[in-house]
Amino acid sequence: MPTPTKGPRLGGSPTHERMMLNNMAAALFEHKKITTTVTKAKRLRPVAERMITAAKKGDLAARRRVLGKIGDKSIVHELFTSIAETMAERPGGYTRITKIGPRAGDNAPMAVIELVLEPYSPKQATVKEAEQATETAAAKNEPAEVVEEAPAETTQEAADSAATDEVAEEATEESTEETK
Repeated sequence: MPTPTKGPRLGGSPTHERMMLNNMAAALFEHKKITTTVTKAKRLRPVAERMITAAKKGDLAARRRVLGKIGDKSIVHELFTSIAETMAERPGGYTRITKIGPRAGDNAPMAVIELVLEPYSPKQATVKEAEQATETAAAKNEPAEVVEEAPAETTQEAADSAATDEVAEEATEESTEETK
């Protein structure tokens, strides 16, 4: 069982708070986005994400558990069919909280909590893992690799030959322009 929060609860009693969060989760699943205070949105996130995780399992026990919290069968059906299918590939983070300005009446900080319905691309996670692997491999191999420097005379000779090549190219370009 999760540890109860410290300080005042959202609704007054633990039962009222639990009922209020379950109703907000039902509204979130029905409308895909709701506007509420920042505190309520932060408290709603784990409740909604647990329900989505249960919906991804899709078995009868999970459906009954969610139905015990959300009384509307149509919302539970939508959660288990459409929302769970869109979240099937996503490993977590099913909701997004975006802070908006304060409420006009009492200046309470407001936020929009919404379901993340964009398709999940596991390729991005794979790319990040590959980049981290190459960085760690490079860090391990760095002391073992020794880069030999070319002698200074050879480098100077290469620079001189490159300069003479550039002068020769310019001369051929000038001669072709004169013949035209």
